[in-house]
Amino acid sequence: MDSALPPSAPAPVARPPVAGLLLAAGAGSRHGSPKALRRGKDGEPWLLRAINALQTGGCSPVIVVLGARGDEAELLLPGRGDSPERAGDLVVVHAADWATGVSASLRAGLAAAAALEPAPAAVAVVPVDVPDLDGAIVARLIGDRPDDGQPGPVAPDTLRQASFDGRPGHPVVIGRGHWAALGTRLAGDRGARRYLVEHGVRMIDCGDLGTGVDDDD
Repeated sequence: MDSALPPSAPAPVARPPVAGLLLAAGAGSRHGSPKALRRGKDGEPWLLRAINALQTGGCSPVIVVLGARGDEAELLLPGRGDSPERAGDLVVVHAADWATGVSASLRAGLAAAAALEPAPAAVAVVPVDVPDLDGAIVARLIGDRPDDGQPGPVAPDTLRQASFDGRPGHPVVIGRGHWAALGTRLAGDRGARRYLVEHGVRMIDCGDLGTGVDDDD
């Protein structure tokens, strides 16, 4: 007598990736050198710390936007001898107009994300100067259950922002469906915050995982 075969488990659903977008183009005039060249007290470059947070949090690939002294900053990245443009899971972009403000860096990063194959569903945007950013914070923002136990896979219409004790912070997750419209709104040193608020960004509490404070020492 034939035995009944157990029901097979459903195949996992393939989802578009979420790319990391690291903004590290500014001159860092308060510090006397670009933040992309700075190191923590342990000697680790801020660039590598932020890249590691994005990668361990689940982002792939990580787009690094450089500007001021960008050639020097690129030398800090792993595997740069492998390819002039891409090594491993990193995509490096040099924003020629970085001096006009953070809008130039974000616009350059979104353009690089739009050119990726396969196209990511969204980007998780972080600046290079958030010292306690780690993979757990990134994973919460891009996870299926980011804060309240309700399913919520990242999709092209996603807008999420980390909050810390009620303060907006990073990462900011911007779905692919918003990139073109956001790009037309970016100017000077104004980032994406106004656009996020106007389009109903979902705030994700991460106060239990870090402070979200920028390092402006």
